[in-house]
Formats: sequence, C-alpha cells, structure tokens
Amino acid sequence: MAAGGEAHGPLHQFEITRLIPIEVGGVDLSFTNSALWMVIIVAVSTLFFLAATSKASLVPGRLQSVAEISYEFVANLLKDNTGTQGMKYFPFVFTIFIFVLGANMLGMVPYSFTVTSHLAVTATMSLVIIIGITVIGLIKHGFGFFHVFLPSGVPMWLAPLLIVIEVISYLTRPVSLSVRLFANMMAGHTTLKVFAGFVVALGLAGVVPLFFVVALTALEILIAFLQAYIFTILTCIYLNDAFHPHH
Repeated sequence: MAAGGEAHGPLHQFEITRLIPIEVGGVDLSFTNSALWMVIIVAVSTLFFLAATSKASLVPGRLQSVAEISYEFVANLLKDNTGTQGMKYFPFVFTIFIFVLGANMLGMVPYSFTVTSHLAVTATMSLVIIIGITVIGLIKHGFGFFHVFLPSGVPMWLAPLLIVIEVISYLTRPVSLSVRLFANMMAGHTTLKVFAGFVVALGLAGVVPLFFVVALTALEILIAFLQAYIFTILTCIYLNDAFHPHH
C-alpha cells in the first residue's frame, strides 16, 4: 500500500485490498474489495429486477419500464446477430450485459470500486465467453466448426496463409475483448481522479477544472454504457460464429 500522499494518487483507487485473508494450500483465496463489489453488483442487480417485476402491470412503472427496455435491448441485440437460434443463450448474454453495465455504473459512485478496471476480471470473463462459444461450436458442428478459420470461397493457394491469420485472430479475441473494457474504464477513472485533484489543489481557482470534471463524468457515464454494449455485441457476434462457421 502506498504511503503518505501517494495513497491518494490517481491509481490508488484501483488497489486490491484483502478484507478477509484466506489461504488454502499456499494459494491466496482472500476475500478482497474487488470480490465485495462483485457481490454488491449481483445483489443490486438482483434486487432491482425483483423490485421491477414483483408488481408487474400492463401499464409499467419506472422500474418495470427500465427492466423491460433492458430485456428488449439485449434480446434484439442477440436476435439481430445470431437469429432465433441464439435466443436459448439469452440468459447468459443478458447476465453479461447487466453485470458489466452494473460494474461500470456503480464504479462511478464516489469511493466505490470499479471491478471492470482490472484486467484479471475482464480477462476471466472474456476467456469464459470464448471457451464457452468454442465448446458450443464444436458440439453443434463437430470438426466442421474449424471452417471458421477458412471462410468459404477462398482460393486454396491462399488457404495456408489465411488459416494462420484467422487462428491468430481467433486466439486474440479474449485479449481484445478484455483489454478494451479494462483500458477504457481505467483510463476514464484515472482522468477523473486527476482533474478532481486539481479542483481540490487549486481552491477557488479550481472552478475551471470542476467544469471539466462534470463534463468528464457525463462522458464517463456514456462510456460505461457503451463499453457494456460493445462487450455484449461482440459476445453475440462471436456466438454467431459458433452457429455459422462457414460464412
């Protein structure tokens, strides 16, 4: 843990701290602030949808309207990218969207912790998604799934080079998926922290950076939604490859 003034630097907000030390067989399984906020995200999301649907009516209230819009948004996203056959995986895709969106939005609350600003979290989610999609493709098509590495209509003399390129592209999917989310959230929160520090340090002269903080906060909220959208739509696109490896 940083000492002195460094403890309040822009990167201090990303520090992982052990809340309940746990070690099993030399492996650190401690319950951390990151794990705590993941529990909070799941709890808040669950409570929201329970509250929104507990008294559902034909004329929806505000909570029910938000819940229905979220449901329809992800359902249309999945259907547009995978067709009706992808709807069986709607619970999984919807969970991904709500978790990432909840993590990004709750991370905007002062003194909270943004779990999606850590590569370990985003990389784990990305690996689960890509491995799961690969398994679905293999179950559905068998070895025919590997046609995803050789699009139809490609001349055979180009096949060796194209297969290598497609394999590398496929293997880098979890990297690009995880780094995009992690980098955007970390960069945005770091920038906000820096400008907030200027506001405090400059006193009355901090009015100008204060305007930047307000503008950046609004922009960061938009980015929080966009990153959840991008993460979800890429999941849908990759899922479509499992259904149609011959395209």
